[in-house]
Amino acid sequence: MLARAEGSGERFYSISSQILAERKRYYQVQKKVQHSSGDITKWLDWFLHCLKNSLLSTEEATKNIFRKADFWKRHEQTPVNERQRLMINKLFDGFEGKLKTSKWAKMTKTSTDTALRDIKDLVNKGVLHQTDEKGRNINYELVK
Repeated sequence: MLARAEGSGERFYSISSQILAERKRYYQVQKKVQHSSGDITKWLDWFLHCLKNSLLSTEEATKNIFRKADFWKRHEQTPVNERQRLMINKLFDGFEGKLKTSKWAKMTKTSTDTALRDIKDLVNKGVLHQTDEKGRNINYELVK
């Protein structure tokens, strides 16, 4: 009904993905409502919060798409190899944890020496910067 009320065949958010993400709470609320006197207020409250979270998630994803597009526009003349391009895109697409040389090497299937050269090259080009950690805890992030 909500989709029909919008009067558009296009959706830029996914309520089904959000329901899937919040399915545990969905089943809890559904069970409570099914075994109540017919009052669906709790379910409506859950659904509206789920819809809000879906819209917020879409907003964040859209912002990330614009950040990524802006990055590649600013660096269209910056030469990068395929490994570097892969890792930069992974950093924009929800990279988990901290970027270390060993992780770069594993993800690109290269030696740690090659990974370090790739990283240092991107640091010199102003794409990555080293965080404050030292020694074996050195991490890298995209320059904002």
